Amino acid sequence: MEGLWVFRYRRLLVHCICPDSLQGILVELKDLKVLNEEEIQRLQDISYLPSQAEALLAALEGKGKSGVQALQNCIENSCTSLYLRMRHYDPLVLKHLDSVGSINQPPLLTQLEYLWLIEGLTDAQVQEHDFVQLELGQGGRGTLKKLSLEKLLMPLSRVSLPPRLTLTLGVAGAGKSTLVRLFVERWARKELCSNISCVLSLGLWELNAHDRLSAERLVHLCCPRYLVSPPGALLILDGLDELRAPLDFSDSVACTDPQKELTPECLITNILRGNLLADCSVWVTSRPGAAAKIPGGLIDRMTEIPGLGAGEIKVFLKQLLPEPKGIAERVWSHLQAHHTLIALCSVPTLCHIMGVSLGFLLHSQDPPHTTLPRTLTSIFSWFLKAYLGEKEASEQTGSVRRTVANLGKLAFQGLLRKRSVFYESDLKSCGIDTPFPPGSLCARLLPCQHSLTCPGFSFSHLSLQEFLAAAHYHSAAKRAIFDLFADGGMTWPKLGFLNHYKSAVQRTLQGEGVLFTIFLRFLSGLLSPQVQRVLAGCLLGKEEPGGYCGPAADYLQYQLSTERTVSCGAVNLVCCLLELGHTELTSVVEEALKNGTLGGRLNPLGCCALAYLLRASNICAQEANLSQCLSFNLVQRLLPQLQYCTNLRMENNGFQDVVMELLASILRAKDCAIQRISLAENRLSNRGVKALGRALMVNRTLAVLDLHSNNIGPSGAMALAEVLRSNQVLLSLNLQNNQIKSEGAQFLAQSLLANRKLRALNIQKNNIGAEGVESLSGSLKQNQVLQELWLSGNSVGDRGAAALAEALKSNSKLSTLDLQSNSISDRGLSLLTSGLSQNRSLKHLNLRENSIGIEGAQALAESLRRNSTLLHLDLTANLLHDEGMEALARALRENQSLESLHLQWNFLRVASARYLAAALRVNKALRCLDLQENALGDEGAAALSDALKENNTLSALYLQGTMIGASGTQSLANALAVNRSLKTLDLRGNNIGLRGAKALAGALKINNTLQSLNLQENSIVLDGAICLANAVSGNSSLTSLSLQGNHIGQSGAKVISDTIKNSAPHCKVDI
Repeated sequence: MEGLWVFRYRRLLVHCICPDSLQGILVELKDLKVLNEEEIQRLQDISYLPSQAEALLAALEGKGKSGVQALQNCIENSCTSLYLRMRHYDPLVLKHLDSVGSINQPPLLTQLEYLWLIEGLTDAQVQEHDFVQLELGQGGRGTLKKLSLEKLLMPLSRVSLPPRLTLTLGVAGAGKSTLVRLFVERWARKELCSNISCVLSLGLWELNAHDRLSAERLVHLCCPRYLVSPPGALLILDGLDELRAPLDFSDSVACTDPQKELTPECLITNILRGNLLADCSVWVTSRPGAAAKIPGGLIDRMTEIPGLGAGEIKVFLKQLLPEPKGIAERVWSHLQAHHTLIALCSVPTLCHIMGVSLGFLLHSQDPPHTTLPRTLTSIFSWFLKAYLGEKEASEQTGSVRRTVANLGKLAFQGLLRKRSVFYESDLKSCGIDTPFPPGSLCARLLPCQHSLTCPGFSFSHLSLQEFLAAAHYHSAAKRAIFDLFADGGMTWPKLGFLNHYKSAVQRTLQGEGVLFTIFLRFLSGLLSPQVQRVLAGCLLGKEEPGGYCGPAADYLQYQLSTERTVSCGAVNLVCCLLELGHTELTSVVEEALKNGTLGGRLNPLGCCALAYLLRASNICAQEANLSQCLSFNLVQRLLPQLQYCTNLRMENNGFQDVVMELLASILRAKDCAIQRISLAENRLSNRGVKALGRALMVNRTLAVLDLHSNNIGPSGAMALAEVLRSNQVLLSLNLQNNQIKSEGAQFLAQSLLANRKLRALNIQKNNIGAEGVESLSGSLKQNQVLQELWLSGNSVGDRGAAALAEALKSNSKLSTLDLQSNSISDRGLSLLTSGLSQNRSLKHLNLRENSIGIEGAQALAESLRRNSTLLHLDLTANLLHDEGMEALARALRENQSLESLHLQWNFLRVASARYLAAALRVNKALRCLDLQENALGDEGAAALSDALKENNTLSALYLQGTMIGASGTQSLANALAVNRSLKTLDLRGNNIGLRGAKALAGALKINNTLQSLNLQENSIVLDGAICLANAVSGNSSLTSLSLQGNHIGQSGAKVISDTIKNSAPHCKVDI
């Protein structure tokens, strides 16, 4: 049966055949007189379809090669769907499709049911290793659009055409080939793309076996039934990166003759250009680097395979490590704690490698006391150990070493020659015999790729090839005389491992060194004593006494010290240091970053370590705080890496405009990932902001920009206003204290008429005056996007308040309005409340530090009776007095929406407390009441306490400096004994004394809802503190107790602290 693929792939036939295909085959074999009526009847009497297929194969085998040949011809020429499904058979795909819609089993390939629709490749995708791309994330992409697999080849609108050339990107292991198999299977089942008449699918690695071939032969290779592509066909070219010769569109010969034989790369180039198979739709899958060779003008649609999300990784690990319980959770927690590892786990194959590695480690050792590895080399070493684990008892150690050594040699040669797919001749040259015994180490690490033409072999992931290549280099470099990178060519002698290690470092830093990025990490990691202990007995050769770890670390640091700008290559050298186990450099910088003491530590080595942390640290992933530590030169050095941060704080660095030119360059870059940047408290003027504005015209990621406390002036405001007219990304702009004046406010107001994205605008302390506010108010009548407007300290006055009132009547989007310190009097507030009465969107209103008196309070109270949307009102430091408070309290009896009310410093006395108490008895909405620095006294406290016995909604009460003594505290304690809603009570700066402390202690023994109690500066002395500490010991709800400034003394403070720490560890005490 030699030469017949049907016989070799009989298992696939049995799994893929369907009743219609089988019936068609039987009819054709009957017409060809290969089978007679009786034989067909016996086959049809078998009810189970796979058994029917097995019986058919057995019957044809009995007729010799001619019978099997007839079956093969039948499948190739008639059963196109069956032929396709056999070529793309994947148990994982079938299992996934069976699980879709199942309640008991989640779908396995959910991430492949849709793709990201992208506009082009980022610089990192073109220039960097796959691992580095994953570590950097989706920089520069902004918000990506999803495209379902069903719509992959369909028009995106009624007026658009379907794409001719579709490109799908994915890093190694992302699932490109699996996606193709899933598509083909669903198309064969008629679940998608019914407009496609025929699918011609080919793994491009298969073309490496051909020196030359024509378009007709290519079509015939995809589907033997055809010599020319039928109308409406789809040609799938899977794995452009696996084509050995790279595409060259600038030097490729144009050809339109489908019968002319060309080199594979020239043939593919002409197909992509549309010179050949022009009537076919073409779908290409590729790793990003190879895809960059295709001119963007030829690509009609570009998509990218999404990685696994956090939830999918967690589910994946649970399926991979079901037993014993807790292992998957431990692995998940470890990966989640390390930003780089969890980023790599977005690739399913890498997630599998890490899960197997860490799971095996926890299985083989005592899980509670096992420290899980952080470095890639350690993880891959345990992965290799896991694959060798079952074999160590049955195979000779020498045999295992030889197998690993041969695989390493093959892997290294593949890296040098840019090959990831190997053929039997490649394996034979490295001493690897085929076919592999089922379950053998080679079969697991170097699986055979399915093909009906020629067998191919590739490592289960590119990183595994790099790991084994590094293992080979590590072994071979100790005895090699010439440069191992010469690939057999003659070079100057190179003796000693360290010289070869330096050669590897230099190779990585060169132009095409990106191929060896992770190889160098693995090579460095193999020098680590911890890794060598794991791999003892697996690799050839032994480490010399003393090892090479120290000298290698010294050489890496020397290389880093010479770096003028921190490139990705320099960051990779820091990764190599960590693989070696050398953590001192990054630890020092990370500690300084946490403590805000980076200033003075950023020498060349420190900058490289910081660049690594910006990429890999969980702290920096949330916010990179680079305040008070940078200069122009340091920004210039770090510039290539700053663009990959998402949240940058660069405050108080003394930056001048020239620095903005640098930052603007990265904000314009395709890879820029910055979403938030704060440049507050620098020395920027309008020139720097103009450079920033030009960058924001093209930037697609920056959502929050903070420039407060610079000096941009009206001209700078005008530059930013121009940006806001067209920018569709910026959501928040802070220009506080920038001297923009009324002229700048007018520019911004004009931009708000066109802007449809900005949600928050802060122009506090800019002296814009009533004129500037009038301009902004006019725009707010039309703008229905802005939600927050911060105007404190701008001399708005009554005239400005009147303008805002008119805006509030028609605006339905503004939710926060800050008018603190704006000289608004009773007249201005009366005008403002006329707008507030009609407004239905405002939720936060800040009127602190104005000149609002009794008449203003009465007008505001009338508005609160009508308004049902305002949630937070701040009237701190006005002139309300008891008469104004009376009006507001009456309004609170009717208003059921206001949740927080701040009345600090308003000359309120006992009468105000009584008015509020009456309101609290009926109000069911107020959650926070702030009465600080008002002379309420004990009587006022007693009135509020009586209300608290009935009120069940107030959760925070602030009574700092309200002249409450022991009597008032006793009243509050009585209320706490029955109240079940209050969670925060602030009594700072009163005079409750020992008696008041004892009263509160008694209440704490009963109350189980209060969470925070502040008793600073209350003269409770040591005895009172002891009473409170004993009460807290039995209280399960209190989590914060402040006793500072109470004359307790150091020894007393220690006693109190120890008591609470031992008996109530949940409660934090400040003494």
